[in-house]
Amino acid sequence: MDNNLVLSPLQISILVYQHLLITSVTLPIEMLRAGEAYAKGHINSGTFRPLTINLIAEDNEPIKNRSGLAILPDHTYSTAPYSDLIIVPGIWRNPRPVVRANSGLVQWLASSWQTGSSIIGVGTGNCLVAEAKLLNGHPATTHWHYAEQFKRDYPQVLLKPDFFITQSERLYSVASLNALADVIVHIISQYYGQAAAQHVERNFSHEIRKPYEDQRYLEGAVDRHPDELIAQIQFWLKNNLTTEQSLTEVAQLFSLSYRSFTRRFRIATNQSPIEYWQQLRVQTAKELLASSNLSIQEVALEVGYNDQGHLTRVFKKVLSQTPSEYRKVVRRKLFG
Repeated sequence: MDNNLVLSPLQISILVYQHLLITSVTLPIEMLRAGEAYAKGHINSGTFRPLTINLIAEDNEPIKNRSGLAILPDHTYSTAPYSDLIIVPGIWRNPRPVVRANSGLVQWLASSWQTGSSIIGVGTGNCLVAEAKLLNGHPATTHWHYAEQFKRDYPQVLLKPDFFITQSERLYSVASLNALADVIVHIISQYYGQAAAQHVERNFSHEIRKPYEDQRYLEGAVDRHPDELIAQIQFWLKNNLTTEQSLTEVAQLFSLSYRSFTRRFRIATNQSPIEYWQQLRVQTAKELLASSNLSIQEVALEVGYNDQGHLTRVFKKVLSQTPSEYRKVVRRKLFG
Protein backbone atom coordinates (compact mmCIF):
# COMPACT_ATOMS: atom_id res chain seq x y z
CA MET A 1 0.00 0.00 0.00
CA ASP A 2 1.31 3.48 -0.94
CA ASN A 3 1.64 5.47 2.28
CA ASN A 4 1.82 8.67 0.19
CA LEU A 5 -1.65 8.08 -1.26
CA VAL A 6 -3.88 11.09 -0.65
CA LEU A 7 -7.58 10.35 -0.47
CA SER A 8 -10.07 12.78 -1.94
CA PRO A 9 -11.15 15.55 0.47
CA LEU A 10 -14.38 15.49 2.42
CA GLN A 11 -16.44 18.27 0.87
CA ILE A 12 -18.20 20.50 3.42
CA SER A 13 -20.50 23.30 2.25
CA ILE A 14 -22.01 26.02 4.44
CA LEU A 15 -24.81 28.18 3.09
CA VAL A 16 -24.40 31.92 3.62
CA TYR A 17 -27.02 34.66 3.28
CA GLN A 18 -28.12 37.96 4.76
CA HIS A 19 -29.10 37.92 8.46
CA LEU A 20 -27.34 34.64 9.22
CA LEU A 21 -26.14 33.86 12.74
CA ILE A 22 -22.40 34.01 12.14
CA THR A 23 -21.57 31.72 15.08
CA SER A 24 -23.44 28.90 13.32
CA VAL A 25 -20.89 29.32 10.50
CA THR A 26 -17.69 29.83 12.48
CA LEU A 27 -18.30 27.27 15.23
CA PRO A 28 -18.66 24.20 12.96
CA ILE A 29 -15.71 25.34 10.83
CA GLU A 30 -13.43 25.62 13.87
CA MET A 31 -14.61 22.31 15.31
CA LEU A 32 -14.25 20.45 12.01
CA ARG A 33 -10.77 21.90 11.47
CA ALA A 34 -9.76 20.85 14.99
CA GLY A 35 -10.96 17.30 14.29
CA GLU A 36 -9.09 17.28 10.98
CA ALA A 37 -5.86 18.49 12.64
CA TYR A 38 -6.07 15.84 15.35
CA ALA A 39 -6.80 13.07 12.85
CA LYS A 40 -3.92 14.11 10.57
CA GLY A 41 -1.47 13.49 13.41
CA HIS A 42 -3.09 10.37 14.87
CA ILE A 43 -4.63 8.16 12.19
CA ASN A 44 -3.10 6.14 9.36
CA SER A 45 -2.18 8.46 6.49
CA GLY A 46 -3.72 5.98 4.08
CA THR A 47 -7.17 6.51 5.60
CA PHE A 48 -6.97 10.24 6.34
CA ARG A 49 -9.19 12.52 4.27
CA PRO A 50 -8.61 16.27 4.48
CA LEU A 51 -11.49 18.74 4.51
CA THR A 52 -12.48 21.22 1.85
CA ILE A 53 -14.90 23.81 3.27
CA ASN A 54 -16.80 26.12 0.93
CA LEU A 55 -19.27 28.94 1.57
CA ILE A 56 -22.19 28.76 -0.87
CA ALA A 57 -24.40 31.75 -1.63
CA GLU A 58 -27.20 32.87 -3.95
CA ASP A 59 -24.75 35.18 -5.79
CA ASN A 60 -21.14 36.35 -5.57
CA GLU A 61 -21.77 39.54 -3.60
CA PRO A 62 -20.16 39.93 -0.13
CA ILE A 63 -22.67 39.22 2.64
CA LYS A 64 -22.96 41.65 5.51
CA ASN A 65 -24.09 40.40 8.90
CA ARG A 66 -24.74 41.67 12.40
CA SER A 67 -21.12 41.16 13.47
CA GLY A 68 -19.94 43.78 10.98
CA LEU A 69 -17.73 41.23 9.19
CA ALA A 70 -18.27 40.73 5.47
CA ILE A 71 -18.55 37.11 4.32
CA LEU A 72 -17.12 36.30 0.87
CA PRO A 73 -18.79 33.29 -0.80
CA ASP A 74 -16.58 30.69 -2.47
CA HIS A 75 -19.31 29.59 -4.89
CA THR A 76 -22.83 30.32 -5.93
CA TYR A 77 -25.31 27.45 -5.94
CA SER A 78 -24.80 27.14 -9.73
CA THR A 79 -21.05 26.43 -9.39
CA ALA A 80 -21.02 24.64 -6.03
CA PRO A 81 -19.24 21.26 -5.91
CA TYR A 82 -20.74 18.02 -4.65
CA SER A 83 -21.00 18.16 -0.86
CA ASP A 84 -20.63 15.32 1.63
CA LEU A 85 -22.13 17.61 4.28
CA ILE A 86 -24.14 20.85 4.04
CA ILE A 87 -24.72 23.13 7.03
CA VAL A 88 -27.62 25.60 6.89
CA PRO A 89 -26.96 28.34 9.49
CA GLY A 90 -29.50 29.96 11.78
CA ILE A 91 -31.18 33.25 10.86
CA TRP A 92 -31.61 36.37 12.97
CA ARG A 93 -35.27 37.27 13.48
CA ASN A 94 -38.02 36.30 11.02
CA PRO A 95 -36.69 33.70 8.54
CA ARG A 96 -39.38 34.27 5.89
CA PRO A 97 -37.62 37.11 3.99
CA VAL A 98 -34.38 35.09 3.87
CA VAL A 99 -36.21 32.06 2.50
CA ARG A 100 -37.87 34.18 -0.21
CA ALA A 101 -34.54 35.75 -1.22
CA ASN A 102 -32.69 32.44 -1.60
CA SER A 103 -34.80 30.28 -3.91
CA GLY A 104 -31.67 29.11 -5.76
CA LEU A 105 -30.11 27.80 -2.56
CA VAL A 106 -33.38 26.05 -1.70
CA GLN A 107 -33.37 24.24 -5.03
CA TRP A 108 -29.69 23.40 -4.61
CA LEU A 109 -30.43 21.83 -1.23
CA ALA A 110 -33.09 19.63 -2.80
CA SER A 111 -30.80 18.47 -5.61
CA SER A 112 -27.85 17.97 -3.25
CA TRP A 113 -29.97 15.73 -1.04
CA GLN A 114 -30.84 13.62 -4.09
CA THR A 115 -27.16 13.13 -4.89
CA GLY A 116 -26.28 11.94 -1.39
CA SER A 117 -25.40 14.97 0.73
CA SER A 118 -26.03 14.99 4.48
CA ILE A 119 -27.67 18.20 5.72
CA ILE A 120 -27.69 19.95 9.10
CA GLY A 121 -30.29 22.69 9.59
CA VAL A 122 -29.61 25.10 12.47
CA GLY A 123 -32.46 26.86 14.29
CA THR A 124 -34.54 28.90 11.86
CA GLY A 125 -32.19 27.78 9.07
CA ASN A 126 -34.37 24.67 9.07
CA CYS A 127 -36.95 26.80 7.23
CA LEU A 128 -34.73 26.64 4.11
CA VAL A 129 -34.55 22.85 4.43
CA ALA A 130 -38.32 22.68 4.90
CA GLU A 131 -38.86 25.00 1.92
CA ALA A 132 -36.94 22.45 -0.17
CA LYS A 133 -39.61 19.92 0.98
CA LEU A 134 -36.90 17.66 2.40
CA LEU A 135 -38.53 17.58 5.84
CA ASN A 136 -42.06 16.71 4.71
CA GLY A 137 -43.19 13.69 6.69
CA HIS A 138 -40.02 13.76 8.80
CA PRO A 139 -39.18 15.09 12.29
CA ALA A 140 -37.50 18.46 12.70
CA THR A 141 -36.93 21.12 15.31
CA THR A 142 -36.28 24.87 15.20
CA HIS A 143 -35.72 27.89 17.43
CA TRP A 144 -38.48 27.88 20.04
CA HIS A 145 -39.56 31.47 19.29
CA TYR A 146 -40.56 30.54 15.72
CA ALA A 147 -42.01 27.09 16.43
CA GLU A 148 -45.64 28.14 15.90
CA GLN A 149 -44.81 30.04 12.70
CA PHE A 150 -42.86 27.02 11.47
CA LYS A 151 -45.91 24.80 12.06
CA ARG A 152 -48.09 27.17 10.03
CA ASP A 153 -45.62 27.54 7.17
CA TYR A 154 -44.65 23.86 6.94
CA PRO A 155 -47.59 21.77 8.19
CA GLN A 156 -46.28 18.57 6.59
CA VAL A 157 -43.15 18.61 8.78
CA LEU A 158 -43.36 16.61 12.03
CA LEU A 159 -42.12 19.38 14.30
CA LYS A 160 -40.63 18.16 17.59
CA PRO A 161 -40.15 21.37 19.59
CA ASP A 162 -39.28 19.50 22.80
CA PHE A 163 -36.12 18.06 21.20
CA PHE A 164 -32.98 20.05 20.49
CA ILE A 165 -31.80 17.51 17.89
CA THR A 166 -33.72 15.37 15.40
CA GLN A 167 -32.35 12.99 12.80
CA SER A 168 -33.98 11.41 9.78
CA GLU A 169 -31.41 9.39 7.85
CA ARG A 170 -29.00 12.04 6.46
CA LEU A 171 -31.10 14.99 7.68
CA TYR A 172 -30.16 16.57 11.00
CA SER A 173 -32.13 19.38 12.59
CA VAL A 174 -30.90 21.31 15.63
CA ALA A 175 -32.54 24.03 17.71
CA SER A 176 -29.48 25.72 19.25
CA LEU A 177 -25.74 26.28 18.92
CA ASN A 178 -25.04 23.84 21.75
CA ALA A 179 -27.02 21.19 19.88
CA LEU A 180 -25.09 22.03 16.69
CA ALA A 181 -21.83 21.48 18.58
CA ASP A 182 -23.06 18.07 19.74
CA VAL A 183 -23.95 17.03 16.18
CA ILE A 184 -20.60 18.25 14.83
CA VAL A 185 -18.82 16.12 17.45
CA HIS A 186 -20.94 13.19 16.21
CA ILE A 187 -19.98 13.95 12.58
CA ILE A 188 -16.28 14.14 13.50
CA SER A 189 -16.54 10.71 15.11
CA GLN A 190 -17.92 9.37 11.81
CA TYR A 191 -15.19 11.03 9.73
CA TYR A 192 -12.17 10.59 11.99
CA GLY A 193 -13.08 8.24 14.84
CA GLN A 194 -13.99 8.54 18.50
CA ALA A 195 -10.61 9.78 19.72
CA ALA A 196 -10.76 12.80 17.41
CA ALA A 197 -14.35 13.51 18.48
CA GLN A 198 -13.42 13.35 22.17
CA HIS A 199 -10.46 15.66 21.57
CA VAL A 200 -12.71 18.26 19.94
CA GLU A 201 -15.37 17.90 22.62
CA ARG A 202 -12.82 18.49 25.38
CA ASN A 203 -11.54 21.62 23.68
CA PHE A 204 -14.86 23.16 22.66
CA SER A 205 -17.40 22.05 25.24
CA HIS A 206 -17.79 24.32 28.25
CA GLU A 207 -19.92 21.78 30.05
CA ILE A 208 -20.22 18.00 30.25
CA ARG A 209 -22.74 17.27 27.51
CA LYS A 210 -25.01 14.33 27.04
CA PRO A 211 -23.89 12.08 24.17
CA TYR A 212 -25.53 12.97 20.85
CA GLU A 213 -27.32 9.61 20.73
CA ASP A 214 -28.96 10.21 24.12
CA GLN A 215 -30.61 13.51 23.26
CA ARG A 216 -31.77 13.30 19.65
CA TYR A 217 -35.15 12.37 18.27
CA LEU A 218 -34.32 9.63 15.78
CA GLU A 219 -36.93 8.90 13.12
CA GLY A 220 -37.91 5.25 13.24
CA ALA A 221 -37.01 4.91 16.90
CA VAL A 222 -39.68 4.66 19.58
CA ASP A 223 -40.73 8.20 20.48
CA ARG A 224 -40.38 9.19 24.11
CA HIS A 225 -44.13 9.63 24.19
CA PRO A 226 -46.95 10.42 21.73
CA ASP A 227 -48.77 13.09 23.74
CA GLU A 228 -48.06 16.28 21.76
CA LEU A 229 -49.72 18.56 24.32
CA ILE A 230 -47.56 17.23 27.14
CA ALA A 231 -44.53 17.63 24.85
CA GLN A 232 -45.47 21.30 24.38
CA ILE A 233 -45.76 21.73 28.15
CA GLN A 234 -42.35 20.11 28.65
CA PHE A 235 -40.86 22.55 26.14
CA TRP A 236 -42.53 25.48 27.93
CA LEU A 237 -41.17 24.33 31.29
CA LYS A 238 -37.62 24.05 29.89
CA ASN A 239 -37.77 27.64 28.70
CA ASN A 240 -39.44 29.13 31.79
CA LEU A 241 -37.46 27.77 34.71
CA THR A 242 -37.70 31.01 36.69
CA THR A 243 -41.46 31.47 36.28
CA GLU A 244 -43.39 32.29 39.44
CA GLN A 245 -46.40 30.43 38.10
CA SER A 246 -47.39 27.23 39.88
CA LEU A 247 -47.85 23.96 38.01
CA THR A 248 -51.59 24.42 38.48
CA GLU A 249 -51.33 27.74 36.62
CA VAL A 250 -49.14 26.13 33.94
CA ALA A 251 -51.85 23.52 33.38
CA GLN A 252 -54.40 26.29 32.99
CA LEU A 253 -52.21 27.97 30.36
CA PHE A 254 -52.70 24.85 28.26
CA SER A 255 -56.43 24.57 29.05
CA LEU A 256 -56.04 21.54 31.31
CA SER A 257 -57.28 20.90 34.82
CA TYR A 258 -54.44 20.11 37.22
CA ARG A 259 -55.83 16.61 37.75
CA SER A 260 -55.93 15.90 34.00
CA PHE A 261 -52.51 17.47 33.56
CA THR A 262 -50.85 15.30 36.23
CA ARG A 263 -52.55 12.14 34.95
CA ARG A 264 -51.53 12.71 31.32
CA PHE A 265 -48.03 13.80 32.32
CA ARG A 266 -47.40 10.61 34.31
CA ILE A 267 -48.77 8.41 31.53
CA ALA A 268 -46.55 10.16 28.97
CA THR A 269 -43.32 10.46 30.95
CA ASN A 270 -43.62 7.98 33.84
CA GLN A 271 -42.93 10.97 36.13
CA SER A 272 -45.06 13.45 38.00
CA PRO A 273 -44.85 17.08 36.81
CA ILE A 274 -43.18 18.00 40.11
CA GLU A 275 -40.48 15.36 39.63
CA TYR A 276 -39.87 16.51 36.07
CA TRP A 277 -39.78 20.19 37.12
CA GLN A 278 -37.17 19.41 39.77
CA GLN A 279 -35.14 17.32 37.32
CA LEU A 280 -35.02 20.22 34.85
CA ARG A 281 -33.89 22.65 37.52
CA VAL A 282 -31.19 20.32 38.85
CA GLN A 283 -29.86 19.61 35.34
CA THR A 284 -29.69 23.31 34.50
CA ALA A 285 -28.04 24.08 37.83
CA LYS A 286 -25.43 21.39 37.12
CA GLU A 287 -24.66 22.98 33.74
CA LEU A 288 -24.31 26.45 35.28
CA LEU A 289 -22.08 25.16 38.07
CA ALA A 290 -19.84 23.49 35.49
CA SER A 291 -19.70 26.24 32.87
CA SER A 292 -20.14 29.58 34.65
CA ASN A 293 -18.63 31.58 37.49
CA LEU A 294 -22.02 32.44 38.98
CA SER A 295 -22.20 32.17 42.75
CA ILE A 296 -24.31 29.37 44.25
CA GLN A 297 -26.95 31.97 45.18
CA GLU A 298 -27.03 33.27 41.59
CA VAL A 299 -27.33 29.74 40.21
CA ALA A 300 -30.25 29.09 42.56
CA LEU A 301 -32.06 32.18 41.29
CA GLU A 302 -31.32 31.27 37.65
CA VAL A 303 -33.13 27.94 38.01
CA GLY A 304 -36.10 29.25 39.95
CA TYR A 305 -35.17 28.59 43.58
CA ASN A 306 -35.58 31.39 46.10
CA ASP A 307 -32.22 30.98 47.78
CA GLN A 308 -29.01 28.99 48.00
CA GLY A 309 -30.34 26.87 50.87
CA HIS A 310 -33.20 25.53 48.79
CA LEU A 311 -30.84 24.54 45.98
CA THR A 312 -28.46 22.89 48.46
CA ARG A 313 -31.28 20.80 49.99
CA VAL A 314 -32.37 19.60 46.55
CA PHE A 315 -28.79 18.77 45.51
CA LYS A 316 -28.20 16.74 48.67
CA LYS A 317 -31.43 14.84 48.07
CA VAL A 318 -30.84 14.15 44.37
CA LEU A 319 -27.04 13.95 44.09
CA SER A 320 -25.94 13.32 47.70
CA GLN A 321 -23.60 16.30 47.53
CA THR A 322 -23.81 20.07 47.83
CA PRO A 323 -23.63 22.42 44.82
CA SER A 324 -20.14 23.51 45.93
CA GLU A 325 -18.94 19.90 46.11
CA TYR A 326 -20.44 19.17 42.68
CA ARG A 327 -18.72 22.23 41.18
CA LYS A 328 -15.31 21.12 42.52
CA VAL A 329 -15.72 17.62 41.07
CA VAL A 330 -16.95 18.70 37.65
CA ARG A 331 -14.38 21.47 37.28
CA ARG A 332 -11.65 18.95 38.05
CA LYS A 333 -12.98 16.71 35.26
CA LEU A 334 -13.24 19.60 32.79
CA PHE A 335 -9.96 21.38 33.47
CA GLY A 336 -7.79 18.90 35.32
